[in-house]
Amino acid sequence: MSNNTPRVALVTGGTGGIGEAVVDALVADGFAVGVHYAGNKAKADALVEKITTAGGQAVAVGGDVADEHAMAAAFDTVRTAFGGIDVVINTAGIMVLGPIADYDLDQFDQIVRTNLRGAFVVSQLAARHVRDGGAIINFSTSVTRTQLPKYGPYVATKAAVEGLTLILARELRGRDITVNAVAPGPTATPLFFDSNNEQTIAALTNVTPLERLGRPEEIATTVAQLAGPARWVNGQTVFVNGGLA
Repeated sequence: MSNNTPRVALVTGGTGGIGEAVVDALVADGFAVGVHYAGNKAKADALVEKITTAGGQAVAVGGDVADEHAMAAAFDTVRTAFGGIDVVINTAGIMVLGPIADYDLDQFDQIVRTNLRGAFVVSQLAARHVRDGGAIINFSTSVTRTQLPKYGPYVATKAAVEGLTLILARELRGRDITVNAVAPGPTATPLFFDSNNEQTIAALTNVTPLERLGRPEEIATTVAQLAGPARWVNGQTVFVNGGLA
């Protein structure tokens, strides 16, 4: 790449609360960005239009993260548009809470498909296509430490994502590619508010020493560091949670 060619990132779940904040942070750092969406094409297109109008470079790509063919096409679209991919950030995920004893198995299959198979598919494609010197960032959760009731299925998928992420970091030895997982604490996103009742939201708002929810842009700041200058952080799970645990 010449000095005039931007680094290129693909952000899955780019229309979500954290995903959109990540897209904004990367664009501010000069990245060309592939904004992935699962269902909200209109929002992805609007985000791309906002970026390009402001002089940035972006393209919208759709598809189920667990569908290897759809995601291969998404990777190809970004590579065709910008010449390659340097960073892949997988924020896509779903969260449906419930006690293990009563959890619907069809719902369990769905959460495993999106959160775990999706992370595997995206990680596999990233391992094949990210250029040397790049970065791969998956998403876990701080509830792997706090072990809150009703988060069992969600945490099971995210603990598995951590495991495959840290092994991938070792498998990519020799390519100068960092692979890390980011584990947010309670963050003010639509996913968080839609998945918790008012009592739980109030409790989680006050549980950190900072006595508030995290903001999506605060998660994105850490992601941008891992995508850019933080080259000596590799094979780690980085907890971004205001001191939760």
